[in-house]
Amino acid sequence: MNITNRLPPLAERVRPKTIDEFYGQKHLLSEGKPLFQLLQQKKLVSFILWGPPGTGKTTLVHLIANQLEKKLFTLNAVQSGIKDLRGILDQASFFQQPILFIDEIHRFNKSQQDALLSAVEKGIIILIGATTENPSFEIISALLSRCHVYVFHPLTIEEIQSILLEATQKDTLLKEKKITFESFEAIYTYSSGDARKALNILELFYQSTPENQIVITNSKVKTILQENLGVYDKNGEHHYDVISAFIKSIRSSDPNAAVYWLAKMLVNGEDPLFIARRMIILASEDIGNANPNALLLANACFDAVHKIGMPEARIILSQTATYLATSLKSNAAYLAINEAMEHVKNNPNLSVPLHLRNAPTHLLKKLNYGTGYKYAHDYEMFDPEANQDCLPSELQKKIFYYPKNIGKETEILQFLKKKWKNYYPYE
Repeated sequence: MNITNRLPPLAERVRPKTIDEFYGQKHLLSEGKPLFQLLQQKKLVSFILWGPPGTGKTTLVHLIANQLEKKLFTLNAVQSGIKDLRGILDQASFFQQPILFIDEIHRFNKSQQDALLSAVEKGIIILIGATTENPSFEIISALLSRCHVYVFHPLTIEEIQSILLEATQKDTLLKEKKITFESFEAIYTYSSGDARKALNILELFYQSTPENQIVITNSKVKTILQENLGVYDKNGEHHYDVISAFIKSIRSSDPNAAVYWLAKMLVNGEDPLFIARRMIILASEDIGNANPNALLLANACFDAVHKIGMPEARIILSQTATYLATSLKSNAAYLAINEAMEHVKNNPNLSVPLHLRNAPTHLLKKLNYGTGYKYAHDYEMFDPEANQDCLPSELQKKIFYYPKNIGKETEILQFLKKKWKNYYPYE
């Protein structure tokens, strides 16, 4: 086996060992700045690090723990539940204010965040959370009020350049080859200030270049990335490919493929609420009135996932995905609103028929507003005398919604045929 297959990724191999080696976030770590002062005074308080991926949040927490010689407990909110949290809180009392680092803390639901309050309030732990989402919306106010919030910024092109050059000089494998950068712009563009992404690109060059000399140019960066789109990136193009495969598997009534793509997203850290939101849309767009319960279940799924959080939320997502996949399908409501909106755009000035207009004043009544309107409850349901034109005169008898002859929509179609017999040409 090649030794490179047994080594951690480059980003892990060149992770800074001391704060002096840390790049970026000078607005927090320069002399006189908030985190610099905390480290100098060795008076750590609970705080939240908010910023995009690959900007050093996790790395900095480990460096702080090492510098202050603090016991460090770590949890990933995607993979951990209330049992894991309570287990750490039970151990925490045996140490002098240990640090509890919770990565992706925004994934913790309310009850999980509530469980932290007492330990933070009593100083049993120093809580450090990392999040890519706005804490104001994702962290409960009681916990947020007990923590400072420090904002992390994407790394600059100069900082990315320094990280890459240092990696070529320090990493055992990269030192085996002569690596030359003709430009850094393309790497910076594709990495978007994310050091991990930039290092991953550099590692791709090492792995795909057998020669001892590697010359990195903008055009080569573009080429090598196009050849390696299979690497999952929840914020990039492949992210959209996988959610597309998931949705299309449900639309195709394939629960096996749906669960597979669901698992791929969850294992790779996709936000479960993003998945739940997409299933709400699908329940209406692709199932619609063929099975109206689909929308109810999808909406209940979103609420449950928000309350429960991972890892248990995976079960709710799986139940909903398999239900939607095996449900009868109709896109009739989706087609109806699209066609109706197109008509409105092309004919924006069609008038409301007089008998449907509101007549709150005597003048409007004199102008025949509301005259001839038939109050539906004054008639039997299928009395043809109750039927009246509800569309603009230019669109009379125009059908936008045509239920498909499947599931609940079969009943709806029969109802419309009976209700609007000899008016709307339902067949």
